[in-house]
Amino acid sequence: MELPLPVGFSPALVERAGAGGGMIRGMSWQRFVDTALDRSLLGYTRVGCAVRRAWWPADAPAGALAGRVVVVTGAKAGLGFAAALGLARLGASLRLVVRGDGGRARELIRRAVPGADVTVDRCDVSLLSEVRDLAAGLGRVDVLVHNAGVLPSARTETAEGNEVMLATHVLGPHLLTSLLRDRLPVGARVIWVASGGMYSQPLVVDDLQYERGEYRPTTGYARTKRMQVVLARLWSQRLDGVAVHSTHPGWANTGGVATSLPRFHAVTRPLLRSPERGADTIVWLAAAKEPGWSTGLLWHDREVRPLHYLRSTYERSQRPSALWDGVERLTRSAG
Repeated sequence: MELPLPVGFSPALVERAGAGGGMIRGMSWQRFVDTALDRSLLGYTRVGCAVRRAWWPADAPAGALAGRVVVVTGAKAGLGFAAALGLARLGASLRLVVRGDGGRARELIRRAVPGADVTVDRCDVSLLSEVRDLAAGLGRVDVLVHNAGVLPSARTETAEGNEVMLATHVLGPHLLTSLLRDRLPVGARVIWVASGGMYSQPLVVDDLQYERGEYRPTTGYARTKRMQVVLARLWSQRLDGVAVHSTHPGWANTGGVATSLPRFHAVTRPLLRSPERGADTIVWLAAAKEPGWSTGLLWHDREVRPLHYLRSTYERSQRPSALWDGVERLTRSAG
């Protein structure tokens, strides 16, 4: 039976690749299947990670993060909580950065990992004043995970006058990284949790606050996630001895998805990954040896992924620096 080709593959591509002896010419079957999953929506689902587990790199060893201080933003629920739990199991000393009360998250982690060192830091990452207060209370940070995320249904601004998604996904994380720069030792890691949705949008640098045109929440979300990936690369060029990576989790069954994208959640629920599977690569990037050998890359399911699939989303050479300048201006103006 002939199977349909995945999105992004054409008959001409397969014909050029050729086949024989269990290999696609120049590409193992493993690589071929992985690439096919990556180019199709199926790779974002629970199917993608289930198949890839057959060949992906080994888990980080037990105790890999013993004695390491790990800061996770947006750690109260969803991917952030799942990542924090996985990091605690590897021995990390956790700082859970949450809005509101994070006591339940702390107790759940301590119950699952007896003796876990878990501290809750209350901070709304969208408020730059609170980010400054958070940074002032932190010492050495071995792993910094920028996970906090929001998807409001309408354009809203913080009390400081910044568009909420920009502030949460871009300004707050950028400022926190900057403030902790001297407290990231050699060998530290900074991880930006982006979204595969960013593939649909180019980098926008002349309307950071999304003030022009009709506001579409999913477009704004994808724009800021694209910005995160670009900022991760820019930071990788500025932090000596520190590995900076971005990752996207695929489609995970979290409360945020159910609340913000109810129709999507209802249709795709049978295929959605668990939060633990969605957070797998976050934990792996924080603790495994392999990610420390490189910097500035985008990962999904423990594999480096392309930054673009659509030519229309490619950045012009001056755009990344323009993003940096714009974000610096907005974070510095906060005082």
